[in-house]
Amino acid sequence: QVELAESGGGSVQAGGSLKLACTIIRSPWCMGWFRQAPGKEREAVASIDRDGKTRYSDSVKGRFSISRDSEKNTLYLQMDSLQPEDSAVYYCAASYLASCPLIRSDYHYWGQGTQVTVSS
Repeated sequence: QVELAESGGGSVQAGGSLKLACTIIRSPWCMGWFRQAPGKEREAVASIDRDGKTRYSDSVKGRFSISRDSEKNTLYLQMDSLQPEDSAVYYCAASYLASCPLIRSDYHYWGQGTQVTVSS
């Protein structure tokens, strides 16, 4: 059983930064970050496989950075140049697919989520 727990959410002004963390018990091949704003579908943000290959959605490319520390069993999401439209509940997720896609339905395990609020 894979267990995930996010931390690091909070409130920040536009242009600021936050770093999210997700502790992982029994890390599978692929890890990802997703987010869901009120009234919207949950969308992919970024993914990383065990070899460190990363993928990003177009909306965060160049501003967010995903990384994983296997020794600490922790996944990170560094978020810079945050904008109000980045406000959402952020979830870490795990998948056994080696292709590590940015597709919600391909992820099998989910954390409880952490709120990120960006004010203008």
